[in-house]
Amino acid sequence: MQAMQTITAVVLAAFVGYIGAWYTGAIEGNFALLLFLATVVTGAYWLAERFYFLPQRRRAAQALLDADTQRRAELDRMGIQKVDGDVAEARERLLMQPWWLDWTAGLFPVICAVFLLRSFLFEPFKIPSGSMIPTLLVGDLILVNKFTYGIRLPLINKKITEGNPVQRGDVMVFRYPPQPSMDYIKRVVGVPGDEIAYLNKRLTVNGKPVDTAALPDFFDADAMRYFKQFDEQLGAQRHRIIVNPDSPAFVQGASNFAGREGCRYSVEGVTCKVPEGHYFMMGDNRDNSLDSRYWGFVPEANIVGKAFFVWMNFGNLKRIGSFN
Repeated sequence: MQAMQTITAVVLAAFVGYIGAWYTGAIEGNFALLLFLATVVTGAYWLAERFYFLPQRRRAAQALLDADTQRRAELDRMGIQKVDGDVAEARERLLMQPWWLDWTAGLFPVICAVFLLRSFLFEPFKIPSGSMIPTLLVGDLILVNKFTYGIRLPLINKKITEGNPVQRGDVMVFRYPPQPSMDYIKRVVGVPGDEIAYLNKRLTVNGKPVDTAALPDFFDADAMRYFKQFDEQLGAQRHRIIVNPDSPAFVQGASNFAGREGCRYSVEGVTCKVPEGHYFMMGDNRDNSLDSRYWGFVPEANIVGKAFFVWMNFGNLKRIGSFN
């Protein structure tokens, strides 16, 4: 048992060290990997507890009861009726789960439930930037549907069910192509085969201008200024966008991404042909969004899921609800 205590202490210290290094920025953490390892480790302890350690403690407790019963029978034969000592407390101590199992096997059901829920059903995210204003604000806590586009295996992100096709206008979370360990959220503007043009701040899909209608100006409380706001329709989705008329139309600082040969940049903006198996993404805050105009297309393999619900914003409870 002493060896198991030592091993468990080392394992828990490794988890704490990893989290600490991640929190301080010493390493680039991977929560999915951390949760998977926690599930595997606690699951191993849970199996060991169920099929080895618990039966072992029960046998020891039963042996204690049998010995006490035999002792009392012998004393009874000797005519001694009153016997001091009660083994009930000692039996409870024998059956009690030690700390190193309580902190591993005891946590397995909760960790496993979180792992399955996060991997195959819904995953929570926090909006860190204003690239999706006015649809999503900084501080919004959102839920992402992990099965709409097909269920994927955790860590390797391999698709195992077909799901629904990605639609123009969907708000999608994906792995940032230049740095796949990071998750990004943008709106799907172009699907495979589309020709997307964003020229002079007007979006065109396959040669057809996207329908927009002017709305009252949007006040950005963080920037402390008003921006031009429009209602835009992509496919079946209607949503709002904001535009800063003072920002230039041309795209400055686009990287040399895969598939850039299918894009044409000019002072008016950019036109791109979306390759097969890829998607063109843009933020609703059109002049304050680092998106496909700058770093290219999102491969099918990078899809995480469809964002659909704000479940909390501690600064504004009215934000809670679904969105387009």
